[in-house]
Amino acid sequence: MALKARNLHRDLGYFYIGLIISFAFSGILMNHRDSWHAEKYTVETKAIQVKFPSEKNITEKFAKELGKKLGIEDKMRRYKLDGGTLKISFEKNDVEIDTKTGKGEIVSYIKTPILSQMIKLHKNTSNWWIYYGDVFGISLIVIAISGTLMIPAGKFSFKQRGWKLALAGIVFPLLILILLG
Repeated sequence: MALKARNLHRDLGYFYIGLIISFAFSGILMNHRDSWHAEKYTVETKAIQVKFPSEKNITEKFAKELGKKLGIEDKMRRYKLDGGTLKISFEKNDVEIDTKTGKGEIVSYIKTPILSQMIKLHKNTSNWWIYYGDVFGISLIVIAISGTLMIPAGKFSFKQRGWKLALAGIVFPLLILILLG
């Protein structure tokens, strides 16, 4: 039993090593996305001055047309009017303007090679990737369970020592969730 578990654990580990490292690395980067945007980097920041209509006339159409007037050629992803600030997100530019003063800036950026692709994998929701992710999740469960069966009976086995560490690994994040919740 221990040999079969060891072989299954090893082979699934080898098969998924690239995805495990990619998800772990991009997950770490996503944990810090509020302070550092690893997915893209700024190449230019330009101050702008814009005349605004009343806030009720700021629509998606207005945001798209404003982007064109500002010389932004890439596709608009979304816009948001938030407490007197208009934020427009394009594929390669972000625009933020104070609607009262009309002052703002355009931030142009480029996707960070390799890192942006890893993060995209982490956020991807296409049908085929969801199923691949499900298989990956099931495989991680198998890797975890087979890891508990790999060590034969003795003082380092799951039965003697491993269950305590596994329990601590479950309880610690639950306590954090309860304390932060």
